[in-house]
Amino acid sequence: MTKTIFLAIFTIAVLLTGTIAGPMGLIESAEALKSKGNSASKINSNKVCGDRLCSEIPKEVKSEVKKKEEIKTEKKTEAAEKAKQAPKKDTKAETMEKAKETSALKVPKTITGVMTSVQDPGQGHENHQLAIILPPSENTYRGHITYSASENVQLVALHGPLKAGMAKNQPIWTMDGKTKFGLTLVDRETSSGVWQFSGNAIALHTKNTEPFTVSYSVTYTENPVSEKVIKGTLTSKQDPGIGHETHQLAVILGPSGKTYSGHLTYDASEPVQIVTLIGPMSKGEISTMPYWTPDGETYYGLVLIPSKAAGSTMFSGNALALHTMNETPFTVSYSLVLTK
Repeated sequence: MTKTIFLAIFTIAVLLTGTIAGPMGLIESAEALKSKGNSASKINSNKVCGDRLCSEIPKEVKSEVKKKEEIKTEKKTEAAEKAKQAPKKDTKAETMEKAKETSALKVPKTITGVMTSVQDPGQGHENHQLAIILPPSENTYRGHITYSASENVQLVALHGPLKAGMAKNQPIWTMDGKTKFGLTLVDRETSSGVWQFSGNAIALHTKNTEPFTVSYSVTYTENPVSEKVIKGTLTSKQDPGIGHETHQLAVILGPSGKTYSGHLTYDASEPVQIVTLIGPMSKGEISTMPYWTPDGETYYGLVLIPSKAAGSTMFSGNALALHTMNETPFTVSYSLVLTK
């Protein structure tokens, strides 16, 4: 009996020893792994964090970042596809449209009517009468008017608006003292006639306080500024021509091998001469003709037409200028439309 009891106690002791040795072995293994440089996270990879293993959390974070990057890439791709599919701006069509608009401006228009003048709104013209045929415009009008008025009238063309500092003694017209136009005022001392013009506004005018009536027919084109449509203000310089050293010259179109033709309307600070040059020519070709030369080698035939301080004229030649035989400079505002 005693022997049996002893055997039972021995068996129980053996079992208890095995149970304790198991965890101890695990602890020793873990310590051994640490001593070899393995991280705690690797050791505890099966540790439970909340509702999942701790080792799974970094993978999920990485997965979320990857998903966000994929979404961004998809959005960029979609945006690129939309950009490709978007209709491209048709610059050719825009150019054509602008060309059509410009061509439409250059189509001649004719207006006929009867008008009664009103008080001139220009500063310094408060006691005068004005009948505005074509109102101020950025485009340059070119055409002709046939008119018949109830009294003698003056023909008006405006040039501009002038840039700051360009109003220098030449006649000007302004309503507010800020926006200024060069003023061409042609007095033919007649109540009827035909007038060819170029300018940024066209009107008929008297210096009387009583209104006048005018019947008219005007045919014109509107011309945007271009190589063939020029408006501006010039101050003359010493004439560079040999024999003209004491004269003043305002060159509108410089000497060229090609021939210019067109229409000029101008107003100057004093009476001027209209100059056109023909050439170049050899000295033998000039013979006894009036000529102009800047160096004694290149010669041009010289056409010099006396004129007033304001006027309107057709011209043709290889250069165009205004000229005086005075030593002091003059200023001129003008509108020029070339036909060639």
